[in-house]
Amino acid sequence: MTDKSIHANSVVVESLDYEGRGIAHANGKVIFIEGALTDERVTYSSYRKKTSFEIAQLGQIIKPTFMRVQPKCKHFGVCGGCSMQHMDARAQVAAKQRILEDNLWHIGKVKAQTILPPIYGQSWGYRQRARLSVRHVLKKGKTLVGFREKRGGYVADMQHCEILTPKIAKLLPLLGQLNESFTTRDALPQIEVAIGEHVDVLVLRILQALSPADEDAIKQFADTYAVQFWLQTKGPETAVPFYPLDAPQLTYSLPEFGITMPFAPTEFTQVNADMNRVMVSRAMRLLDPQPNERIADLFCGLGNFTLPIARSGAQAVGIEGSAALVQRAAQNAAFNDLTDNTQFSVMNLFEIDEATLVQLGHFDKMLIDPPRDGAFELIKALGADAPGRIVYVSCNPATLARDAEILVHQKGYILKTAGVMNMFPHTSHVESIALFEKTQA
Repeated sequence: MTDKSIHANSVVVESLDYEGRGIAHANGKVIFIEGALTDERVTYSSYRKKTSFEIAQLGQIIKPTFMRVQPKCKHFGVCGGCSMQHMDARAQVAAKQRILEDNLWHIGKVKAQTILPPIYGQSWGYRQRARLSVRHVLKKGKTLVGFREKRGGYVADMQHCEILTPKIAKLLPLLGQLNESFTTRDALPQIEVAIGEHVDVLVLRILQALSPADEDAIKQFADTYAVQFWLQTKGPETAVPFYPLDAPQLTYSLPEFGITMPFAPTEFTQVNADMNRVMVSRAMRLLDPQPNERIADLFCGLGNFTLPIARSGAQAVGIEGSAALVQRAAQNAAFNDLTDNTQFSVMNLFEIDEATLVQLGHFDKMLIDPPRDGAFELIKALGADAPGRIVYVSCNPATLARDAEILVHQKGYILKTAGVMNMFPHTSHVESIALFEKTQA
């Protein structure tokens, strides 16, 4: 094929979508090209074709962009854990900022008055939480431990991982060998990783009882590599410590606020502890909690924002749908001597209405940190007594934009500022924060 014919079958990538794929147009269709970057001219091979769009693999890069770099991980492109290692780390953040602004405008019809400078952290070895798949593969003659492949249900054949903490990354093939030593190689489908400040925990999801020899192998592994094992037989609530039983408790800290947070390995915490500290700091500066204010922390989890709010002297009210997390949040408040100005309760915030919200009393300010589904019903429930300031922490720019449309165009708020926080480098995940303030009218 000549250069001229190659160019005739190529496209220019216009932007990136929320999964980090290049967006181009050809033959009246939108083409989503995995591995292509903005401003590149590329060829592609479609593997999924619909009436209005196609999803394609990258073919030849005819004209690369300056943003393209060599991926650090040799498993990139096969493993589904990362999607943007081929893009310069700073350019990744700029692309995520663009995705946030595009979503706010095209979905929410809103623009922030100012854009916050993006928050960066370390690009490699940052991931302290992970759920790893485990599978004995007969054809390979070994057990694979790692993330799943980009397409399909197979476990990626990983010998190392560049985004997991270095210690855990080195253990992936060794954990595979541990499973090979078990009496039954198919009894362990999953390992959950939880890294604390004083202990590294591996939760083994076991489907049948371990033999004494299996238990001895686990104990030897724990002693050799300085980890603690937990066993989980059914749901997360069944996870219990196995060995060693005298290991330190899992904790992370927020030194700026003098707070230490104990947690269980199956409870939700941010995967990137360093970035979490910076995120909480930024949220508190935007919220600006003051003594004697009454502030709601909705979708509060184990108190990640509630306790820093309380440390300011404000009355912090944490509300969360999970009874187990609410119990943990109350325990963490006691652990940090913050019971006097904290209050926690269980409530399904996805089904809340205005009457229920009014019963909670007046809030001067509000922090909202919902899961990917956003806070649609909560935002709709805001009435005449709505707080003057809302800080919204989001892990999905599309639902943030949807909720922002209601806040700005129906509830009388202005979007003062918004920006991204690179909680998950080398992935397409966009974490962001926004400040809304009630207009005087």
